[in-house]
Amino acid sequence: DIDPTQITFPGCICVKTPCLPGTCSCLRHGENYDDNSCLRDIGSGGKYAEPVFECNVLCRCSDHCRNRVVQKGLQFHFQVFKTHKKGWGLRTLEFIPKGRFVCEYAGEVLGFSEVQRRIHLQTKSDSNYIIAIREHVYTGQVMETFVDPTYIGNIGRFLNHSCEPNLLMIPVRIDSMVPKLALFAAKDIVPEEELSYDYSGRYLNLTGSEDKERLDNGKLRKPC
Repeated sequence: DIDPTQITFPGCICVKTPCLPGTCSCLRHGENYDDNSCLRDIGSGGKYAEPVFECNVLCRCSDHCRNRVVQKGLQFHFQVFKTHKKGWGLRTLEFIPKGRFVCEYAGEVLGFSEVQRRIHLQTKSDSNYIIAIREHVYTGQVMETFVDPTYIGNIGRFLNHSCEPNLLMIPVRIDSMVPKLALFAAKDIVPEEELSYDYSGRYLNLTGSEDKERLDNGKLRKPC
């Protein structure tokens, strides 16, 4: 019930030793990244994405700590280009190894009422960039984060949808409970390849046959 922007994380006290599970308070769920800054166990067939917490501004570890990846921003060269049928798109100009952080889906973080207001104001000709991320907690609670890059955003707004994407979105928390919507390479990506992710969030999530045919407002879901 507390505003997530008001919940800040205490920093770890790792000074003489590197940040490691068991001693670093930021790594209670295990290590997030390997020695090459790649997200661990990506696409390993797990039933859910584990929480990712990076070291933050209150941590005593250095900026070279390997638990600081998303906060460092873009590390590759990208290009916004005109696609044949999908409008604008985004592609990489260099090789991206599987598991590496690509970019954040950045924008205004909104409350539910403001999201509804903006959606109601949209016309058929307007592009909808608002994304809703739902995180399911073990207690049964569902945490929702709404991000709108329509007016304030980054290159993430040019990413197109694919049912066989090369990116995977993971909520990453650094300084507060408000997550960064971080996109990681789900496989090795070659230069000039278009970058995409699954807007539905189903990529690499286990779904049953019943879920695939579930009705939405009395209508079958649109096939991809």
